[in-house]
Amino acid sequence: MYNLKIINSTVRPSRKGPIITAWITEVARQHGGFNVEVLDLAEIKLPLMDEPAHPRLKQYVHEHTKKWSASIDEADAFLFVTAEYDHSYPAPLKNALQYLLQEWAYKAAGIVSYGGISAGTRAASHLKSDLIALKVVPLFEAVNIPFFDQFINEEETFVPNEVSLKSAQVMLAELVRWTKGMMVIRENK
Repeated sequence: MYNLKIINSTVRPSRKGPIITAWITEVARQHGGFNVEVLDLAEIKLPLMDEPAHPRLKQYVHEHTKKWSASIDEADAFLFVTAEYDHSYPAPLKNALQYLLQEWAYKAAGIVSYGGISAGTRAASHLKSDLIALKVVPLFEAVNIPFFDQFINEEETFVPNEVSLKSAQVMLAELVRWTKGMMVIRENK
């Protein structure tokens, strides 16, 4: 099985990201193609980039960077769960991405975005551009959830509609295919 890291990008106290993340985590575990680990940026609490050397050198001096590096390095694939803030993805995710360079490379990523009428698609589009710069292959297949609040019940659980569930299954199936292919590329770099 492949190591899948699901990264929750929101850190605000009133955030709904963990609710969406809990749902996609369960779907990914049921899929059966991955060992799944959730990385919650609110719990990891990376400060604004504070490493003195460029990430391409991997000369990390801070323990938080070394832990982040090890966690991302052991991943075979990613799922990014992102809200849309001001037509883009949250700043803590941008910061987390920029901490590292080589650890991200030659891995595939799915995106679960949520928001209002746009379903977080503008955030996903910006994230895809940045992932490509890190040599991450963002999948075309994605889960985009419009007006996501309507799917959160009184118990603070995300209850997907058929479209979201089917989208997640298709995305995970493609993520397995791309992960397998990207492993060959990583072995030959």
